[in-house]
Amino acid sequence: MIDRARQALVKLVLEPEWEAVFEPNTYGFRNGRGTHDAIGAIFAGISKRDKYVYDADISKFFDNINHKTLLNKLKTLPSIHRQIKAWLKAGVVMNGELLPTNEGSPQGGVISPLLALVYLHGFETAIRSCINPGRKAQQELTIAIYADDFVVLHKSLNVILKCKANAEQWLKEMSLEVEPSKTRISHTLEPYEGNVGFNFLGFNIRQYPVGKHHSGKNSQGELLGFTTLIKPSKEKIAQHVKELASIIDAHKTAPQEALISKLLYPIQGWCNYFSTVSSKSTFTKCDNILASQLRAWARYRTGKFDFKTLNKYWRYTEDRRTFSTNEGVKLVSHAKTQIKRHVKVKGDKSYFDGDVLYWSTRKGTHPEMPSRIAMLLKRSRGKCASCGLMFGDEDLIEVDHKIPKKDGGTDKFDNLQPLHRHCHDVKTARDQANSKVF
Repeated sequence: MIDRARQALVKLVLEPEWEAVFEPNTYGFRNGRGTHDAIGAIFAGISKRDKYVYDADISKFFDNINHKTLLNKLKTLPSIHRQIKAWLKAGVVMNGELLPTNEGSPQGGVISPLLALVYLHGFETAIRSCINPGRKAQQELTIAIYADDFVVLHKSLNVILKCKANAEQWLKEMSLEVEPSKTRISHTLEPYEGNVGFNFLGFNIRQYPVGKHHSGKNSQGELLGFTTLIKPSKEKIAQHVKELASIIDAHKTAPQEALISKLLYPIQGWCNYFSTVSSKSTFTKCDNILASQLRAWARYRTGKFDFKTLNKYWRYTEDRRTFSTNEGVKLVSHAKTQIKRHVKVKGDKSYFDGDVLYWSTRKGTHPEMPSRIAMLLKRSRGKCASCGLMFGDEDLIEVDHKIPKKDGGTDKFDNLQPLHRHCHDVKTARDQANSKVF
């Protein structure tokens, strides 16, 4: 525990410094960034144009980190340098024997993700160095890096091959290499070497030829002839269905309420992860498969599946049958999950850049913003509920009660909204005038 606390302290020192220089399209292990930002970057890069894709994984990334190279890149204080070197060289105990660690970074450590990011710093720049440094040429190249997974997209196959060569050369210099079995070149719309589209971070990304009524449009309003769809990958769907089946199988003799509670979190977690893309039809499919699994569970319990069994385990809620108990405990539905598009983080933003308003609005929390105001900013998407304008850095933000407390309003979150100070004064005056009338 003491060692983990020390790692946390060292991370607090190093992270703000490195976040200021990290490349914009690195999304793994970074505060304020995640998988959905990487997917958002890919969608922005291909929504108006079909492209070739170089999809690759770095082989045994954490195990092959060169200690000397990493420490040279850190360029930190001598005391921190010595401490990090001690952690890297600490060794590992296997079968009661202490084995040396001459390379690699310990996985599971507090500081390990940051060290991995530092080690990969410069990877995106190396890939981009093969094309014209001009702004237009660079914008046509899309790169998304998440830990040891990365994709490169461009309209030209020759550029993709150059990026592939640059990436493999840079990785070789860092004592790393790509995993051949997980590396391929594909195309988002047309078959290339038998591949169409690609999978990344559990999502399937592909473009489909469609007619003029469903086609996307470019920036000039011209029809593209295809639409870009991002969905859960077949592997992730199969993995989720298998997980639900194992839970149901392990609770054959358990009460219905216990089964529902065990299924709740896997369903909600999986649906929330994929709720930012085109998942509605997938959610419906998963519901149908789950219904079949639950019918088999009910048949095992009663020996048959008839109207008596149906009425015992499926009850009417909101005019439809739901797998539920007499006490009202019901199973959540995949298809009830709301599809809500994710807003990609700005490429040049860092959680430590001092933009309190941006990060409070985005995350709903910030050390320098009162938690209640930060949560309200996230819910209102950074807009004043009265005038509808975005809050600025110099604006004074106040919390208003939609229904004044003197009129029976409460301090519950649903009755609160963020307002500019002058908007709050106007609303308060209006509320007082209305109360006098009535």
